[in-house]
Parts: sequence; structure tokens; C-alpha cells
Amino acid sequence: MKNTIYLLTGAAGFLGSNVSRALIKQGKTVRTLVLPGDPAAPHVPREAEVIQGNLLDVGSLEKFFSAGSGTDIVVLHCASLVTVSDEFSQKLYDINVGGTRNILDKCLEHRVKKLVYVSSTSTIPELPRGQRIQEVSRFDPKTVTGVYAQTKAEATQLVADAAEKAGLDASIIFPSGICGPNDYAYGYFTKSIIDIAAGKIPAGFAGSFNMVDARDLADGIIACAEKGRKGEGYILSSDIVTFHDIFELVSRYTGAKRVKTIVPLSVLRIIAFFCKIYGKITKKPPLITNFMIYNMERNNDFSSAKAISELGYSPRPFDETIRDTVEWLISEGKIDPKNHGKE
Repeated sequence: MKNTIYLLTGAAGFLGSNVSRALIKQGKTVRTLVLPGDPAAPHVPREAEVIQGNLLDVGSLEKFFSAGSGTDIVVLHCASLVTVSDEFSQKLYDINVGGTRNILDKCLEHRVKKLVYVSSTSTIPELPRGQRIQEVSRFDPKTVTGVYAQTKAEATQLVADAAEKAGLDASIIFPSGICGPNDYAYGYFTKSIIDIAAGKIPAGFAGSFNMVDARDLADGIIACAEKGRKGEGYILSSDIVTFHDIFELVSRYTGAKRVKTIVPLSVLRIIAFFCKIYGKITKKPPLITNFMIYNMERNNDFSSAKAISELGYSPRPFDETIRDTVEWLISEGKIDPKNHGKE
């Protein structure tokens, strides 16, 4: 019986850190690819082997992929560059498309047993409201909105082609927005919870989103490595929540003052226009972009029926995710616990 090693990219990131913890908990042998000097690297489980490198450094990828002849290799490609910017970035393209191409080349060269690629629901063309969005088999950057989605769509098609034309046993995961505890990079969603708890956000905004708990997503990715069918994709999402719901839940679990003022999206578009101008003048990323607003008002009704049926995917209630995130932020000293639990 062969040994199996799990190769994990993006291990120091929000999703990757949850995947590595889940793998270690299951007793798997894990090797991670981590950027040199990544400040989140200390949060990679000590049981995991760490290879310093990046997706564009073929030399470091060769070291990452090297394994004994009696070892099966399973690759979980979670690394990508995420942006809400409206502007094209060569770095974004190089990492999301070029980096994925490099991973595919190494998978074929080393005859890996399985590849699970983490894509995004943003690569699936939007349907009119009232229609549930399901998995598709072809991915065209021209049919999706935003530079991030376009790079991910092109990369996803590369993976689909490798499965169809090169015989690679690859499956694709399409997560919706990612949230939950253990976000040591303190991304936009996590930072928003911290700011709401601190009373720094006087007004909310209209719109909705679809969020998946990073822990459920991690479990789904690992299940896909074991059960996912070659060339198939699986949406991993949860229920649609309004941003008003998010503010209410954060207030409930932190004791923060409720945010009652809700800004309509029409006003946000005006704010985004001036944020874009201000950003160009100051060379700083704008606080609000048109891509962010698009995601707030688009149809976010994604179906996870296929993942539930084939992978055993089981998303937890969003209420539980917010509660656990608040408790984690308190334990990390990011939220004052004195009002914790007050209604």
C-alpha cells in the first residue's frame, strides 16, 4: 500500500490554513508551499513540512513536488491572488493564470494521483434573479465580471482542459465568499467584523452576499480529493445573507451598538466613483469599488446540491460562523470581550 502526501499551496492564507489544520487532524502527511517571509507562516501547523517558494518559481515547485517512487501525490491548489479592484494587474494574471499553468505542468510531469483546484463562483456566468446557479463545464473570461473573475475563469479552463485532453485526474471547487475564524491575514470581511465591534462603522449598506465558512470549505476540498470525479466541478456555498443580517449578528455576539442606517447601492456607486479618483491621486486602493458593488447586487443564489450529494458537503448555519469568528477574534485580542454576549 502506497503512502500518500498532500501538497498544499496557499497554506499560510485564510483558506489554506484551515485546510492544513483539517488535514493534520485527519492524520495526513502534509507538505506546504509558503512564500519566503510570509508573516502568516507561523500559523502553518508545525506537523506540516514547509517548502519556501512561489507559484512562479519552477525550481521551488520542483522541490515541492518531489516525492519517493512509492508515494502517491495529491495536490490541493488553494493559492491565488484575490482583488476587488476594477483595474487589470499583471501580477494578478501571472499568479492566477501563470501559477496555475505551472502547477498543472508539474502535476503531469510527476504523475500526481489527484489535483483539486480551488476556483471561484465568480467564474460561473450569472443567471437572472430567481434562477439558481449551478456548475458549468466551460469557462470564458468574456462571460464574467471583474478582472479577478476573468483570471480565475482562464485558469479554471486550463484545469478543465488538463483533465479532458491530458488525462489529469483533476476536480474543481467553486467557493462563494469565504468567511470564518482563523483568518490571520485579517481580510476585508474579518476586518469589517472588528470595525463593527469597535463601533467604527456608523452605517451599513444594502445588498446581499453568499458566504461559506472556511472550515466547511476545507472539509469539502479534502472530500473532493477523495470523492471528486475527474473533470467535474463542485459549488461550495451556503445561504444568501444580507449585509444587514451580518451587522445584526455581529452586534448580537459582540454587544456592539446596532447599525441602523443602511446606505442604498445607488449612493454607494457615487461614493465608489470618488473613491476611484481619490485612489488614483493617493496611489492607495479605493475603499469601495464597482466590483464590490456588483457582488452586492448580483444574483448570489448558488446551488451546492451536487457537492452535498457527491462529496457529503454540509455547510453550517451562518449564525454559527459569525459567533465562532467573534470568539476567535476575542481570543486573538482583536475584539474587546467586555461586552461579549450582550444583546
